[in-house]
Amino acid sequence: MQRVGFRLQLVADRLDEYVEHHKNVWPEMQAALTETGWHNYSLFLDRTDATLFGYFETPDLQAALDGMASKDVNDRWQALMGDFFVALEGRRPDEGFLQLEHIFYLP
Repeated sequence: MQRVGFRLQLVADRLDEYVEHHKNVWPEMQAALTETGWHNYSLFLDRTDATLFGYFETPDLQAALDGMASKDVNDRWQALMGDFFVALEGRRPDEGFLQLEHIFYLP
């Protein structure tokens, strides 16, 4: 199982709205994530600098990304979420995150 940590930068004045969307993630989106191999997925927000940290586990990162890229619900979710992020340079949030180097794990 691969452990994936990533970081994205949010628009500082839209944090509350972003959090509200994640209190109500569409059931269809949650099902698609599970079906495509995203497990133990969590998001963490640092409100002091609007940094979002994400973590998930997957058997195969590229397969998980490719699987979600093929889902219509993901297209709709990424379109909805795109305006909440900065520095994506034309990419969707699921394409523009900075993957962090995994350096330690305590089982």
